[in-house]
Amino acid sequence: MTYFFETYGCQMNTAESAALKGVLRERGWAEAQDGSNADLVVLNTCSVRIGAETRVLGRLAQYAALKKKRSGYPFTLVVAGCMASRLGEALKVQAPAVDHVMGPAEVSRFPRVLESLEHGLSLEVLSGEHAGEEKPVFSFAPLHLEEGQFRSFIPIMHGCNNFCSYCIVPYVRGREVSRDPGSIKEEIRAAAARGVREITLLGQNVNSYHWQSNPEASGTLDFPGLLELVASEAEKNAIPWVRFLSSHPKDFSAEAIRVMAAHQVFCRHLHLCVQHGSNTILAAMNRGYTREGYLALVAEIRKAMPDISLSTDILIGFPGETQEDVEQTLGLMETVKFLYAYMYHYNPREGTAAFALPGRISEAIKRERLAHVIALQTEHTVDLLRARIGCRVRVLIEGVSRKNANELVARTERDEMVVVPGSPSLIGSFAELQLTSLRGNTFRAKEL
Repeated sequence: MTYFFETYGCQMNTAESAALKGVLRERGWAEAQDGSNADLVVLNTCSVRIGAETRVLGRLAQYAALKKKRSGYPFTLVVAGCMASRLGEALKVQAPAVDHVMGPAEVSRFPRVLESLEHGLSLEVLSGEHAGEEKPVFSFAPLHLEEGQFRSFIPIMHGCNNFCSYCIVPYVRGREVSRDPGSIKEEIRAAAARGVREITLLGQNVNSYHWQSNPEASGTLDFPGLLELVASEAEKNAIPWVRFLSSHPKDFSAEAIRVMAAHQVFCRHLHLCVQHGSNTILAAMNRGYTREGYLALVAEIRKAMPDISLSTDILIGFPGETQEDVEQTLGLMETVKFLYAYMYHYNPREGTAAFALPGRISEAIKRERLAHVIALQTEHTVDLLRARIGCRVRVLIEGVSRKNANELVARTERDEMVVVPGSPSLIGSFAELQLTSLRGNTFRAKEL
């Protein structure tokens, strides 16, 4: 039997799709080239922005049409992820072709779905369809590695307790759950045994990681403690690079900075979501820090690691935002000078606190303000990258360039993209290069 996945949204979804694929492989399923001939199609979805859900609904309409064409050879359609959590069984009303809706907390039932398909049994296996069945509770998969990959995502926690007023994540992912550090260590070892060269620790807010094996016990493990543990395991198992995301500024401690700076295994890049540069808007967003606090944190990080690069998220057009608020955001960008940023304008998400706020900004003004933010960030990115030409760097070679089969695409620890001539046999290995020129946001380089 065959399967096909479409994964939308964040790295956590990528990791969770990899874990589900592992379950399928263990049961002898094979991956199809596309969804048109697969026995099982899984769409692992995102709900952070309405656009992501709109794309999924469009794909579901296409699969519904395909199901009609394949009436003599039907396939099973599963929607997983945050959109499944948000809409639940109501999604089947919008998209009747969907056979199963499976939020992140319900993936433990996935093997039962597979068993029903393998034996031709009834497909009524999800929540509410079995008398006395307990409500599912989220649990971490033991391994999240894509087969044959040299980079791996390792979730260390799930859910979020922050309730930023614009964000739907706490409602679809639930409260924070930290992963057993022993399980994290085992996955690092398993990844190393499969040739992984880089791991990325994942969480909706990694900095709030907190493990306490026994509520009665006094011993706990916080995020800096986990970083020490991960550094030790990575170094012992010859994994050269470790990254982590996402980091919330309000929880990024001085001790975490110290540990990161003390271990070269941690890549010198940090994604530190600021969202906005105005204290008024940050408070309305319920972000839990001020502009001044964020800038002080950036200064502390750069003092400890002068070679670090920073990236961020910026949300423009929040209800009540003024032009002065936007100017403060542009000013913060001028001070920090991010290597890159994910920039977007506010879209109301029903169910979040901000949905009912007055003072919504018109689409035209949101787009205009966002254009100014994008223009400034583009300027900063180019300036920072140009200043790096001539530098010697270590890169992890990721694949063959889509534009030239004789060139390889690589990435520095600062999260800069590099193209260099070379053979595909080098993919998954490290190389020492010199950056020679810049084309767009990608370096050209030569081997040393």
